Amino acid sequence: CWGKTHSPMPTHGCSPAQSCEFHRLGRLQSPSADVREFACASISRVVQQSQTIPGFLQRDAVRRLGPLMLDRSLAVRETATGALRNLSACGGHEVCDDMVKQDVMTPLTALLREVRPSLVNHSLKLMYLWKNTVEDVANEAVNLLWNLCKSLLPLSLAHCLHTVTEDNAEFLWSMNNAVLGTLESVLLSSQADMAHTLLRTLAAGSVWNLKSSLPTAHQAQTLTALMATLSQCLELDAGTLIPQLRQAEVARSATASEAGNMEDHQAAAGNMAVEEMEDDEEEGVGLRRNGKATKIDKDFSDLLPRGKEELREATALLTAQQTSLEIIVNMCCSDDPSDDEWEEASSSDESEMCPDGLSEGNTSLLSPLCLSAEVHAALINHNIPEKVLKKTRFPSSEAMDICRHNPTWKILIKKMHRVQYRALTCLHNMLSTMNAESLGGAAALQAVAQHLSTLVFSPPEIPKEEEFLEAVTSAMRSLLQIIAYMKIPQCMTPQQMMSLSEAATRCDVVSVRVNALAILGITGSTLAKENGTAETLQMIGNALLQVATKDANLVVCGEALDALFDVFADGDEAERAAENINLLSALKALQPVFKAKIRKEGKGKYSLEQLCVLDNVKVNLRRFIGYLETVVKK
Repeated sequence: CWGKTHSPMPTHGCSPAQSCEFHRLGRLQSPSADVREFACASISRVVQQSQTIPGFLQRDAVRRLGPLMLDRSLAVRETATGALRNLSACGGHEVCDDMVKQDVMTPLTALLREVRPSLVNHSLKLMYLWKNTVEDVANEAVNLLWNLCKSLLPLSLAHCLHTVTEDNAEFLWSMNNAVLGTLESVLLSSQADMAHTLLRTLAAGSVWNLKSSLPTAHQAQTLTALMATLSQCLELDAGTLIPQLRQAEVARSATASEAGNMEDHQAAAGNMAVEEMEDDEEEGVGLRRNGKATKIDKDFSDLLPRGKEELREATALLTAQQTSLEIIVNMCCSDDPSDDEWEEASSSDESEMCPDGLSEGNTSLLSPLCLSAEVHAALINHNIPEKVLKKTRFPSSEAMDICRHNPTWKILIKKMHRVQYRALTCLHNMLSTMNAESLGGAAALQAVAQHLSTLVFSPPEIPKEEEFLEAVTSAMRSLLQIIAYMKIPQCMTPQQMMSLSEAATRCDVVSVRVNALAILGITGSTLAKENGTAETLQMIGNALLQVATKDANLVVCGEALDALFDVFADGDEAERAAENINLLSALKALQPVFKAKIRKEGKGKYSLEQLCVLDNVKVNLRRFIGYLETVVKK
């Protein structure tokens, strides 16, 4: 039989050196810790030859090595961090900037947080410790951070410092007066361009993170400068500036037409780079369980391609405004569990499941956070609440149209929406921590309620974007609690509340569903005190029963039951509505199912705090059934 002889297939377009790069990077994923360590050590040696670095960067070496800084094996951690350290040391400014763009800071910051006890307790002994100890890993991590800080461009360095200082109280010992003085001088700078606006905002974030290190004599002055920075940033109108910047870009391109082909080539390269940034972009800053904002955003406007100055300015503007809002979110946050863990623990009766200490609440000085008089006054004096409220509006239609019709500017669409989402979260936190009078009293709160109602109900249908729903329902929940407490008339009709609830309960995000149920509970308990509301209460009761019976998440079921307790706790209208929907028999049927679910699913899927609250709901369900039985016997 005739057959062809086959030569080995070459790696397409790869030199032998490039094949070795592929091989080394591929071994980083090996299940063997020894193989991973050897691959990291090999890369660490090779990148000391600077000509090899571009090849590794093109193959996402940073994103592949980064997770290994948190590997199970200390030896792998050390060699992976060492490889990145050598990459930063031998690559220069551009490589360090590229490393930050490829998100080296996320695993590095996580690693520094893990090893910080070693940094604090053993910092003088780092050079004399045995191989593969935590201190060796810490030594490599600190040197990597130092290399990045020495090499980065100012904006990237500011991003880096802002990230590293967040929630790292143990690092404060290393922040000397020179560092703080530099940050303060940046805050007091006056350049009006957007890059400097972003630089000042990032410096403000770092100063806030380091506030406990500030000399007492300078605290008031620094707080004023910090708040002025945030205020000036939020004063800028992206809806006006983005069209102006785009017009400036068009005009500049027209006057540079003699550059012809070269400019076209640069524009094409720029378009590709910007599109890559859009593809790689993360969802921005998320909310932690305590309501704080945590930076996971990868926006570095100083890394945009040359020839895109106006786009760079627009990106810096939106990043600065988002960062400003995140700083204010953290100023006004609570360190209590978030809505998905029932921060209010409204079913707060005694519970047999709660261990000692939990049922008493957290007595830490940080929980809950109350705004100091100085911070409260600074927020008011700089009109921060008013400026935050303006940012909760939908992005300018003109700016959105410009970005939709220009491929390189499309990346700004998500950023404009993100500013709105952060502003809504900021509004939620301010409503939770500032008193009603400082926010303008009853009239201002009614205006805010009308504004939120417009955001939700003015579009043809309720927006389905999860991040928007989470932010807007959180703000509405906080606002309705205040309005109900102050007995201010509500501007949203029960029908609107029901439509919002229906949209929210279809959302996959647990906190959105919890917020929607709480909103129904607040609305229903208010209506129960009024005459002629039995029919509306029936509608609310049926909706809550539906969720309590069918939602797969026990936290959501518990919130629905909690809301039922609030709505039908008292009053003739509530009693009539409860009878009409057969509430007693429905709850009796639900009770054993709910108890069985807690017993079966509880410990595997839910936190101790959530289990404590669920147990309280179970206790209150039994009591509420007893209450309804006495009502029926009347």
